[in-house]
Formats: sequence, C-alpha cells, structure tokens
Amino acid sequence: MRLLQRISDSFQDIIFNIQFFNMESPAPVLYLIPSTLGEVAPCDVLPHSTIEVIKKLEYFIVEEEKTARRFLIKAGIDKPIDSLTFFILNEHTHAENIRLFLRQSRQVDMGLLSEAGAPAVADPGADLVRNAYQMGYRVVPLVGPSSILLAIMASGLNGQHFAFSGYLPVKINERTARLKYLEKRSQQDNQAQVFIETPYRNNQLIKTIINTCSPETWVCIASNLTLKNEWICTKTVAEWGKDIPDLNKKPAVFIMQKLSK
Repeated sequence: MRLLQRISDSFQDIIFNIQFFNMESPAPVLYLIPSTLGEVAPCDVLPHSTIEVIKKLEYFIVEEEKTARRFLIKAGIDKPIDSLTFFILNEHTHAENIRLFLRQSRQVDMGLLSEAGAPAVADPGADLVRNAYQMGYRVVPLVGPSSILLAIMASGLNGQHFAFSGYLPVKINERTARLKYLEKRSQQDNQAQVFIETPYRNNQLIKTIINTCSPETWVCIASNLTLKNEWICTKTVAEWGKDIPDLNKKPAVFIMQKLSK
C-alpha cells in the first residue's frame, strides 16, 4: 500500500511539473526567512530587504503558528493576520503532507519561517526545500541572523574549517564519548567543533566539558546572540573550570577546538 502511495505521489509530481513548465509565468519562489534569536525587534537584526519580502507574502511554512503570527506582527506585516495561510512543519510532519501542501498552494510565492535564526539549519525545513526544487520552485535564502555563524565569527577558533554537530546525546556516557571524539577530531583535522544544547541543559553540558576534555582545549560559549544581554567568551577548559557561568535557560552555541602544539 505504501509503495502504491509513493508511486501515486511521484506520478502526481511529474504531471504537476509538466503542467508547470508549460506555463509562461515565472517560477514561484520559496523564501527562506531567518527569524530573531530572542526578544528583539525584527527591524534591529533583519535588513530592510528581508522585511519587505516578508510583507508581500501570504503563505508561510512555520514550526509554530502562534510564534509565527507574533513575529510577523512585529515585522510590520500590513495584511490582516487572519488572512494569511500557515502550514505547520515540524518533526511530526509527514513527507506526503509537505508535497500535498506545495501542490495545493497554487504555485504562489511562500516563506519558510524559522522559530529562531536561519531556516533548515538545526531547524526543520530541509525536506521541504528539496521537495520545492523538485516541484519547480526557485529557492531564495534571505539575509538574517544565524547563531552558528555569529558564534564562529566571534570565537577566535578555526572559521576556515569547522563542523556543526547539532545536539549532543543526552545520556552522560554517550555525551562523554561524543565530546572525546569531537575533541580528538578538532586536533587531528584542525577543525573547530560546533554544537548546541537545549537551554535548560546548558549548565550540565558545561560541567561535562570541564570533566571530560583536556585542560588546554579551547571552548567558546556564545549566549543570547544579538540580544541586549549577549555574552561571548573563549577560554581553555582549565580556565572555564575556575569560573563556570550560569547559562540555565539561555540559548547558547558551543565551539570547541584542541589546538596542535
């Protein structure tokens, strides 16, 4: 039954694309819209060009409709908020629903809006972007804040060669093993290792880093980026052990690198 459904979906996509490419109108656009990284006015961190694109759209793909509505109102969208169309995209969204929404959107421009920062980077959206390409959309990433890039810029560690590992394992033994692996790789490949954590587990992660990694390994912690209480600091593990910050419930990016002597 699943195989028949996939064949049916593929056939519908082929027919859809044939019909689309026979049209003379330009390809619709999927805009990738960065969001703010916290409680800050969109106009303070997003360029005018990005806000102007937001204002003209009527279709949005979002992770949570409530926070998306709040962001759009702050961005100054001048359409009635209830006149907009929202499609929910999260870890529970099936691929079939993504394709169905793209087909039913009547080939209009739409925006993929992140909950915080850049869409499809440590954030749902990659499947939607790939499907949009297959269905004839032009994909346009817009300028806005990315906590990962901002942290790398300010870290003093290798911005030429780095890797993003997303969230580390929650179980302490698995997390410890992962940190040891990342530390070893950072030295062998001269590669900065970037990772994040759920804010309420930040303090646990810092303590695990201090108890696991070599004293001479460098660690950058970048918290509340772009906000009034932004805080960024790079120290060795030994130095962090003498002055452990309280980052409970504060969004943060961690970058680690053991430099070769």
